Amino acid sequence: MRIRNWYNLIIAKYVALLRGINVGGNNKIEMAKLKSCFESLGYTNVITYINSGNVIFDSRETDTEKMTDKMELSISKVFRLKIPIIVRSHNNIKKICKSIPDAWVNDTTYKTDVLFLWSAYAKKNTLKLIDTNEDVDSLIYINGVIIWHLKKANYGKSKMNNIIGTDIYKNMTVRNVNTVRKLNILMNG
Repeated sequence: MRIRNWYNLIIAKYVALLRGINVGGNNKIEMAKLKSCFESLGYTNVITYINSGNVIFDSRETDTEKMTDKMELSISKVFRLKIPIIVRSHNNIKKICKSIPDAWVNDTTYKTDVLFLWSAYAKKNTLKLIDTNEDVDSLIYINGVIIWHLKKANYGKSKMNNIIGTDIYKNMTVRNVNTVRKLNILMNG
């Protein structure tokens, strides 16, 4: 058996993060139909997690950009919506979760969000493009994401909302840290 053929037998776990669905009554996508859409593309063990567009699946494919193109085209045809998607491997999600400080949570006291960046912005230098209030905003870059952490009481002092409408904002999708940690657990099986 050729090595190339053996390599194609490896199945890996991924998560697709859809941007801006089921938010404020816009871009409505039913999770059962979304699951069927992914299964029709040949992905297996497909599960969705919460209504904000998190789809975990197995695939033999390794090119996440090709996967993304297929998914976006299929969603466009099935739902008649142009939904940007970012695909991350389980290894990427694991590394992100391991790198987030344990105290960075999303609860009644703290807000911690994970900003998944599209490839054009998936670099540490992106931090320099974001306006922050150093007294309240804590940001770190990890493996293609920016983690934003602050005390909820200081939310009004934060400058992170200035990101809305920028090119960076248009090239990311956001999940709270609890969701990302739960996706990691689900991907572990």
